[in-house]
Amino acid sequence: MSLNRSEKQAVIDEVTGLAAKAQTLVMAEYRGITVADMTKLRSQARDKGVNLSVLKNTLARRAVAGSAFDVLSDQMTGPLIYGFSTDAVAAAKVVADFAKTNEKLVIRAGAMAGKVLDVNGVKQLANIPSKEVLLAQLLGLMQSPISRTARVLAALAEQKGGGNDGVVAAEPAAEAAAA
Repeated sequence: MSLNRSEKQAVIDEVTGLAAKAQTLVMAEYRGITVADMTKLRSQARDKGVNLSVLKNTLARRAVAGSAFDVLSDQMTGPLIYGFSTDAVAAAKVVADFAKTNEKLVIRAGAMAGKVLDVNGVKQLANIPSKEVLLAQLLGLMQSPISRTARVLAALAEQKGGGNDGVVAAEPAAEAAAA
């Protein structure tokens, strides 16, 4: 089923919008993947905020022309699925994780910030922790000196005899006086 001129322009406009918002584009060859597996991949991608599209390569080339992903135009051949994501690592992570369990999905290339990523580059990008994990690690690093200081001060208070013993002993006496 071929698209007419207006339908093709609509597809190009949609993909151009995706490319304008995206930080990363990952391309993978999907030859031989079952419909069930493709549905599973799309579901995982949706959960991670990745937009996966199967496009005619000529339409994809036109859509990314003039964007940071134009560097991949010469590699857009064969049956490809295109993964766009606003999160820098999400598309690479979804495609690479799925490729580990399904050998028929073959990562071809990717692009980030106007630079082409080869297969190993996409896999390295996929190994970077997500934004939430990085923020949690940063928060842990920032809290570490404070918590260590608090533990040292608590240990000094214990050594000096100013621990919680005085507080605990005073509470039963106050209860006895009130009764």
